[in-house]
Amino acid sequence: MNDDFVFVDELMPGVRWDAKYATWDNFTGKPVDGYRANRIVGTRALCAALKLAREEAASLGFDLLLWDGYRPQRAVDRFREWATRAEDGRTKARHYPNIDRAEMFEKGYVAAKSGHSRGGTVDLTLHHLDTGDLAAMGGHHDLMDPISHHGAQGITQVETTNRQYLRAIMEVGGFSAYDCEWWHYTLKDEPYPDTYFDFPIA
Repeated sequence: MNDDFVFVDELMPGVRWDAKYATWDNFTGKPVDGYRANRIVGTRALCAALKLAREEAASLGFDLLLWDGYRPQRAVDRFREWATRAEDGRTKARHYPNIDRAEMFEKGYVAAKSGHSRGGTVDLTLHHLDTGDLAAMGGHHDLMDPISHHGAQGITQVETTNRQYLRAIMEVGGFSAYDCEWWHYTLKDEPYPDTYFDFPIA
């Protein structure tokens, strides 16, 4: 890895993670190219910002659960190739029930050049410190649907409030939200705004 990239758990002991693209639990239905280990990687700047966010979360009775950080460009290329394949229905109901695969890019749920590949973007949610249970958010990671947008209608007040908590927590850390995905945040002052890396997570 670039010396400025680290495993996030090494700088944030005790943080929880579930690197979705290293598992079978993602919209492609299998582990994705470049994810050779179930670990979250990010820049040192990302980790410093997440530490601030984590402190704010703790003050509200939450902690962070990370789903993705740095994403090799080869993984993004794999997403593009997968989107051209014939539909097999394996992950559609869970991840993109109301759109076709190719529309993921058109509607902004997947990008051909991702902020994740710059090391300054993270996908995450909250869990309750007292129970360890995930906070109700009105939809899971990579649900590519308007219900995942900030300000979405059709979710409960508790779910709306939890999304607002997450956004406020991440803004304390210096992150910006992405309108289409309540779980996706990018550093406002990312260290590599124009560089897309491709080293594997291993």
